[in-house]
Amino acid sequence: MPAFERWQNFYVIVGSSAGALIGLQFVVMSLISGMRNARLDPQAGTAFGTPSVVHFGAVLGLSGILCAPWDGAGAASASWGLVGVCGLVYVVLILRRIRAQGAYRPEFEDWLFHVLLPLAAYLALAVSAYTARWWLRESLFGVAAGSLVLLFSGIHNAWDAVTYHVYTKSTGSEREP
Repeated sequence: MPAFERWQNFYVIVGSSAGALIGLQFVVMSLISGMRNARLDPQAGTAFGTPSVVHFGAVLGLSGILCAPWDGAGAASASWGLVGVCGLVYVVLILRRIRAQGAYRPEFEDWLFHVLLPLAAYLALAVSAYTARWWLRESLFGVAAGSLVLLFSGIHNAWDAVTYHVYTKSTGSEREP
């Protein structure tokens, strides 16, 4: 489809970045778990660590969807819409996990990057899937925006987790909850 062909380079770059960041996050989290005095809280991990990998995986999946040789926009938009709807459900799950964990009291920045921005990104995917039948070009920009928001939120969250463990946990001091 000509409308998708113009986006190929974008999704190759974004998708390969997401794939590389998934691998990098596994390496970094493995190193952090091996630190002396590392106290790991599984509830906090599922609230703050796992979502980054899921968001990177969503971006990687969206890149595959948009680079596939579709004959029409219908199946493609249904696919990215499904990612959006599943992502919305997952953000609600993240919200519940953040509220249930007791290892860390989230600040505004945590709510912004772990809940609000991913919620907006997945909502953009779902809405753009619905509007694709009338405004395909604009809808593809909505998918791109959602992908970038998920990618940058994941980068922020992964970096935040690493710096928290390196600068707070490794020194033995506790961050004020």
